[in-house]
Amino acid sequence: MTVNKEITRLEHSSVKLTLTVGKDDVRSEYDGLLAEYSKNIQMPGFRKGKVPREVLVRKFGDALKGEALGRIVEKSVGEVLDDETFAREDKPLPYSQPQIQDEKDLALDLEKDFQFAVVYDVLPKLTVGKWQGLEIEVPDIAITDEDLDRELEKIRDRNAIVMDKDEGQAAAKDDVVTINYCELGDSGEVLPNSERQDFAFTLGSGLNIYKIDDDLVGMKKGDTREITKTYAEDAEDKTFAGQTKKLRVDLTALKIKKLPDLDDDFAQDVDEKFKTFADLKQSIQERLDKDLDRRVREIKVSKLLEKIMETTPVEIPESMTRLELDSRWRNLARRFNTDSDGLYKMMGNSPNGVQGILDGWKPDANRALHSRLIVETLMEELKFEASDEEVEKEIETQAEAGGATIEEFKKYYEQEQMREYLKEDIKERKLFDRLLQENTIKPGKKEKYIDLISNNG
Repeated sequence: MTVNKEITRLEHSSVKLTLTVGKDDVRSEYDGLLAEYSKNIQMPGFRKGKVPREVLVRKFGDALKGEALGRIVEKSVGEVLDDETFAREDKPLPYSQPQIQDEKDLALDLEKDFQFAVVYDVLPKLTVGKWQGLEIEVPDIAITDEDLDRELEKIRDRNAIVMDKDEGQAAAKDDVVTINYCELGDSGEVLPNSERQDFAFTLGSGLNIYKIDDDLVGMKKGDTREITKTYAEDAEDKTFAGQTKKLRVDLTALKIKKLPDLDDDFAQDVDEKFKTFADLKQSIQERLDKDLDRRVREIKVSKLLEKIMETTPVEIPESMTRLELDSRWRNLARRFNTDSDGLYKMMGNSPNGVQGILDGWKPDANRALHSRLIVETLMEELKFEASDEEVEKEIETQAEAGGATIEEFKKYYEQEQMREYLKEDIKERKLFDRLLQENTIKPGKKEKYIDLISNNG
């Protein structure tokens, strides 16, 4: 099929692809379809395969033209987009299905060329602005004895003996509670997909979505309490910002922790590789130092990318934003122990509604996509690669850090897609190293490590 094509750039990184199919190809496609039906159709008064073409045209002419039109559109679009010579930047994003423009107005005239247009999103084109000679400030942070003690207490807590609290005693901070809960509507009805059974956490840890630690203090095993909680506009969880939630909570179990002494026996219980308590502390110190280095590096890279974004405009296509928002929605659904549809039902009852939540996420989603596009463009322009030797070395490093054998990690990365992901990670790391070398990073104000991890997860 001979197809003439024309690309028109539209806003928001979308294009219009106008295709013209010659009348001879139009007629050939129509005649081929007619021959198929003539060979296989059964009609009263005719044997199978013996229905005259003119009878089919008279009876099914419009339907045949409609089907032929659909085939021509599908075949011609497929041929153009699959053609290796068709420019990469003009091809649709994998998740952007070409949409026929003015489809209801299309008609097939067997005596004329057939022209139509499809619209779809393409990978945004951007020219990276200034990325060298930039200057940023990052917090001045160091691991302190306070941080070390906090980590020890976490490990101590994980190794605590948990036992039932005496009957009739009330829940207090640091107790382990097990609850059943649900959200209630304005009339007291249980909201769909909001029920959760046997959810356990430590009071005061904040490890629950609704942050109801303080609201459960004083409850006893077997108690039921209705809680009305209003969340501030600047709430940590933006999903709840400015909302009021009404919950019903049943406390089904109440336990107390007996913490072990911090001594050599404790260190050996944590891991037999530690002979003394001092060995354990040294290991924690090294782990915290590595974590701090990783987090500070992430801050440096993030701030540099923010600077680069200022001089690198881009139009994010709607389909790319939708995909990013959908990914964030599914992640939130997992936090609520439900699926996407269940979360839609839950959030549909909120004052902001589902669309309000998605609109609130959109600016941050577009910033993340903007940053990612800059990274991918720079990796390509600077021609960073990941050799097989570098991949093998990275697998060995990960195996050592993960306490697994090299063979186990190699088997995992035998999947071609996973190996490609690893190569992208290596290339990205090289780019970030280059960014850090080419720019000036100055120490900013002093901050605590606990504030760093609280703000960045």
